[in-house]
Amino acid sequence: MMLPVYLGLLRKAEQMLASSYRQVAEGHGAEPDVYHLCQTLAQQCDQHEHALAPVTERYGEQPDDEPERLHAVGISSTRTGPVGLIRDLQDLYLLANLVDVTWMMVKQAALALRDDQLVAIVGQCEAQIKVQLGWLTTRMKQAAPQALIIAK
Repeated sequence: MMLPVYLGLLRKAEQMLASSYRQVAEGHGAEPDVYHLCQTLAQQCDQHEHALAPVTERYGEQPDDEPERLHAVGISSTRTGPVGLIRDLQDLYLLANLVDVTWMMVKQAALALRDDQLVAIVGQCEAQIKVQLGWLTTRMKQAAPQALIIAK
């Protein structure tokens, strides 16, 4: 069974996304909405990781040793200025999509296993990731005109 591999991927992806939200919050602290919302979204990711604990206790967690798998790297530094903000938001969007699609695959396994506890956890976390993606999209749309037309 490969579910333990995906549980490990999901836990690491949630950690990476939380860390990246915090990095963007600190790097773009002059944008109050970005700072506060990124901190809140990082806390959601922490809660998602915590929610996985009983599931990983039951199914276990295995590292993925496939060398050809996708390697995602979290945000370790932020860019400056309006264009830097939208590029950092794009990076967050990509990471959040990785988390979203991994939750989707874990959900399919949970449904096949008829694991109601895991289905419930996925439902809650998946809904929050969708909201995160919606906010990131909206914030990029709001910032793009200024960043791409006016800023230098």
